[in-house]
Amino acid sequence: MLAAALGAAVFAVSAYVFAAPPIIQIPRIATAPTLADFEGMRPVAAVAEHMLKVTGFIAREPADGAQPTQDTDVYLAYDAHNLYAVFICWDKEPDRIRARMTRREDIFSDDSAEIMIDTFNDARRGYAFAANPLGIQWDALWTEGSIGKGLPLDYSGFDQSFDTVWNSEGRVTGQGYMLLMAIPFKSLRFPNTNPQQWRIILNRGIPRTNENLFWPRITNRIQGRFNQAAVATGLEMSRVRNIQLIPYGLLRGFRDIDQRDPANPFFESRTLQPEIGLDAKFILRDSFVLDATVNPDFSQVESDQPQITVNQRFEVFFPEKRPFFLENSNYFNTPIDLVFTRRIAHPEFGLRLTGKRGPWALGLLASDDRAPGEVLPPSDAHAGERATFTIARVSRDILDQSNIGATYTDREFGGGYNRVGGVDANLKLGQNWRLQGQAVTSSTVDVIFGTRSGGPGYKADLERFGRKFNLQSLYVDYSPGFNTETGFVNRVDIREQMINASYYFRPEGKFLISYGPTLEQFNIWDHQGTALDYFFYPGFRVDMARGTYVNMHPFGYDDVRLRPVDYGTLSRVTAFPQPFWGIEAGTRWLKEMDFTAFFVSGKGVNYNPAAGQVPSLGHEDQGNFTLTFHARGRLRVDNAYLLEHIRQNQPSLSAVTNHIFRSKWNYQFTRALSARVILQYTSVLSNPEISALSPTKNFNADFLITYLLHPGTAIYVGYNSDLANLNRGLAVDPVTGFILTARNGYINDGRQFFVKASYLFRF
Repeated sequence: MLAAALGAAVFAVSAYVFAAPPIIQIPRIATAPTLADFEGMRPVAAVAEHMLKVTGFIAREPADGAQPTQDTDVYLAYDAHNLYAVFICWDKEPDRIRARMTRREDIFSDDSAEIMIDTFNDARRGYAFAANPLGIQWDALWTEGSIGKGLPLDYSGFDQSFDTVWNSEGRVTGQGYMLLMAIPFKSLRFPNTNPQQWRIILNRGIPRTNENLFWPRITNRIQGRFNQAAVATGLEMSRVRNIQLIPYGLLRGFRDIDQRDPANPFFESRTLQPEIGLDAKFILRDSFVLDATVNPDFSQVESDQPQITVNQRFEVFFPEKRPFFLENSNYFNTPIDLVFTRRIAHPEFGLRLTGKRGPWALGLLASDDRAPGEVLPPSDAHAGERATFTIARVSRDILDQSNIGATYTDREFGGGYNRVGGVDANLKLGQNWRLQGQAVTSSTVDVIFGTRSGGPGYKADLERFGRKFNLQSLYVDYSPGFNTETGFVNRVDIREQMINASYYFRPEGKFLISYGPTLEQFNIWDHQGTALDYFFYPGFRVDMARGTYVNMHPFGYDDVRLRPVDYGTLSRVTAFPQPFWGIEAGTRWLKEMDFTAFFVSGKGVNYNPAAGQVPSLGHEDQGNFTLTFHARGRLRVDNAYLLEHIRQNQPSLSAVTNHIFRSKWNYQFTRALSARVILQYTSVLSNPEISALSPTKNFNADFLITYLLHPGTAIYVGYNSDLANLNRGLAVDPVTGFILTARNGYINDGRQFFVKASYLFRF
């Protein structure tokens, strides 16, 4: 509520009343504010007279509805070009504020402040802009009800792939810290109406006390954020031309192995090969975005996080990292993952239209892909041909924070095609429940192999989100013929039922925050009714101060059943019962260090037996440990160790051991300039008597210097080198078709040097 009428000299908003989110009017100003206007953590009179002051933040964590330990004031205003938010974050212990000079997006080990904006005032989608006390930026898109991603509803809605241009400046003082955000209207999409009516949420995070503070009050006793947001009225926007062009230039030299002909691999080299390309963005009537790209550079500046891929029966998911495909990707999100753009490996052209008008949201994507024709040997009839991708999605808002939609995808190559179409719904059922579901069907024709297949796929996901009791109940059904070559569905011919549940008691003390039981359980059958898997994994989780948690699983059980169709060496369906135990833990107790651990141990199956053998049941250990050091405020060192170890019991012999060691060093000279080194060692130590896997050793070194002024304007200088224990003659195993490995010694099987520069022009 306003402390005075809008025409008064000073504006103030008092503490939020839970049942009635406030309505505010953000004033328009003639002169942009600066941090110099807030010396002493208080605005000069000329600024105070023209900005709206918001105060009265309420804690959501660790105790929902509690008064915060530190005060926060925010001053809001706008002009013809920007929305301004000045956070005055008071702190009684300023020497304990966590503030590091770090790379963009890496702020959540620090204190932080955030503004969330729902520009369409529909409580469905919005923008999030956050920064640490030094002004290091993080931005994301928020979608209400993005369930089924392995995170609670209140956190899974963030799409952190979103990057846009905005300005921030921060400063730590003897009384806390000050943070200025200036968000250009050119970086937002909003309706073509005046005056605008937006929804706004302000947030402050204090990691050392586990406090998550909001204005207005945002409780996690009910599902959703923007349905609890303040309403900002009276913003007058002038339509302006909004065109963005990002040309880039690349010099690249490399040496790697050409394996288009698997029987005759050879080394291929290029010396400083030049490339140019262009990304273009056209904003249509402020709410639709047309993106076009010509010869995009899809070399990944950011490397993939390591994952265990050894002894896995099904494809492992690696997330998209390429900017063109990441932006506005939430317009294509559906319960079944029908759009996984890493399937588009090497495009030359791309076109995307996304946006919202009234209750309707639209996403269109078209692209070619040179990769399928590039990997074929020159003698193949389809060598040099391209695949084409066409993806369309439309959705309509209905009821309260609900929507329905339809999706169509098409991939064509070599005269064949894969087409998938279907409908979906995301329905909010009261304050705590949400139901999401999708029904699709596919049709696939492979001209090369002369096959035709098709079939339906279904997914239903019911989730309850609350402060104590959380539940996700999932059902998935993929027919034997279902296939999506544009998406990620790594297993078909299944019917799966899954439950994730937790109940937390919340003493919400200074040390112990919450504790309670957790459960993950699923059953999988094929379409003939054969039981394929039964999994049961109860646990007990304890959350403590400073991001410290432990989830103990003293007993788990996984009963896997393999069929002759899975392994030709099996004569019947065979059960592999696997009791095991596990633990997950993590802490940010010290501001200089973060630690996480995951470890499970018990019975396990060797899914890669030696030729002619059947899968065997033995012992399995699997772990993932990370340790991060924040040294001297500018250096961050991320260390990871991953382990997969399978051994048979009688006699006790190791089948395979997979070690992955990774160390990533990033030094931030300034907000724009950084240097990064990644060193990774991977080994697969296998016993040829009982494992079909080849023993491999690999050492990779990655060096990168980055000057990132803002998204779109950057210079990268990088070098990557890879050593592997391949035989020097590149001889090929006639059975597997893979290059033979050497017991000792390494060769350099790939290296690359590149210089890339891009510049954002905004008109």
